[in-house]
Amino acid sequence: MTSITNPILRGFNPDPSIVRVGDDYYVATSTFEWYPGVQIYHSRDLADWQLVARPLRRPAQLDMRGNPDSCGVWAPDLSYADGRFHLTYTDVKRYGRTTRSDRTDVSLRDFHNYWVWCDRIDGEWSDPVHVNSSGFDPALFHDDDGCSWLINMLWDHRPGHKRFAGIVIQQMCLNTGRLLGERHNIFAGSPLGFTEGPHLYKRDGYYHILVAEGGTERNHAVVMARARSLFGPYELHPDGPVLTARDQPGGPLARAGHGDLVETAEGDPWLVYLCGRPLPASDRCILGRETAIQPMRWGEDGWLRTIDGSGRPMASVGSGSVARTLTDDRANFDDPNLPPDFQWLRTPYPDHIFSLTDRPGHLRLFGRESVGSHFTQALVARRQCEWRFSAETQVEFCPANFQQSAGLIHYYNSTKFHYLHITADDTGQPVIQILSVVPDEARPSTTSPAIPIARGPVCLRLDVDHETMRFSYRMADEEAWHEVPGDWDASILSDEATLPYLPNFTGTFVGMACQDMAGTGAVADFDYFHYAERDG
Repeated sequence: MTSITNPILRGFNPDPSIVRVGDDYYVATSTFEWYPGVQIYHSRDLADWQLVARPLRRPAQLDMRGNPDSCGVWAPDLSYADGRFHLTYTDVKRYGRTTRSDRTDVSLRDFHNYWVWCDRIDGEWSDPVHVNSSGFDPALFHDDDGCSWLINMLWDHRPGHKRFAGIVIQQMCLNTGRLLGERHNIFAGSPLGFTEGPHLYKRDGYYHILVAEGGTERNHAVVMARARSLFGPYELHPDGPVLTARDQPGGPLARAGHGDLVETAEGDPWLVYLCGRPLPASDRCILGRETAIQPMRWGEDGWLRTIDGSGRPMASVGSGSVARTLTDDRANFDDPNLPPDFQWLRTPYPDHIFSLTDRPGHLRLFGRESVGSHFTQALVARRQCEWRFSAETQVEFCPANFQQSAGLIHYYNSTKFHYLHITADDTGQPVIQILSVVPDEARPSTTSPAIPIARGPVCLRLDVDHETMRFSYRMADEEAWHEVPGDWDASILSDEATLPYLPNFTGTFVGMACQDMAGTGAVADFDYFHYAERDG
């Protein structure tokens, strides 16, 4: 058996969908407000995965300007039929109320579901076809009679009704994306509730439905049911959840759920699912929801189970111990294309926020809106994938006033980040300081004392060790680093640290940012970005 260390996709990579085409496996994961939309990975052995595509990369396909935090692209479903790859996804435009003073009912949400296709996984995907907006997590099921069906969870906004109102199905034409006939509510879910993330399979005369339940926190679970007819009635799995970590507190993998099945060429079933690696002290998952995989088995009674029957996630697969390869990557920005590990927020017009050609060998960020903006902000970052790492960059920036800033940011969303930045005081003196924004209604933001610095290129650095983060800086012509006083709480950059009325479904990024809230277009030139993970 292949030796695997979970998670296979580290850092923010939730809601996996998997498909096999010949000897090739592909996994698609959610990207929420990060652009381009959807990450697709490739493997031939289920152990080693490489990013090969981000298919939603044109304005006609995806424009998330104005989308709230943790909205945008949810739960892509990747499938293959009629010689083409098919991708369905949700673009969430409204989650509910965004502040405690906003008394709008949280049940009023906007979920728009789309379908795109492509002949090649790394090709130019089609413009999207809107299929419905009745709920989220759309997926395609291609039946053996040639018919294709769209399934998604049904959202019921009416007061007094069950919000997660079941799984609906409707036939879909793969030539046009048109839905045909009536929709049917085929599965109400189990007592765990929060029924979402549906996938359908057909085996030995049964239709098997797989859903995510229990909410995407510690009670998350993979649940299955089956029926002889596509429209049901569906019988729940006799063992309860097929896979969950809800009864295993303190384990290395938590929050296990939202899965999808694939069969090898030999007919062996494997399950991909999201999980989280909680910090030992705070129990917070600062790396976000990640993707894991493990082998499964079909029992003699025709039900799917884990290999040992426990229903628990496996931290490792196979007999051999596989050491995790730690990343040590330096981006020098010598190429006109952004390195593949980096993404930006919401806008489909990257040339409005950065350039790799205006000053060759540098990433130039154009100062735009505030770091809390949901529209156009110049922030380019990569995922944090381990608990211990360092990040370093060198920036050349000449601020004229306090409304201009640029620097190194440790970012979860617009309400949670730590930002070491260069700005100017009221006399025009360049200074360096930390802006920390945390989910605390009493004291949501703080700044460290401003430290005067000379003009010229400045190197910025952060070091993270589990819950603790420290910033430091030096002028480019200096050798010694100067630590900015104070330890900062890295654990607040997690789903678990939040205000009760905000969605939190993403993960922590580290990167570069630039603002010019005076609207004069100040630029910051970043010479390199070095990200290095450490053991432990």
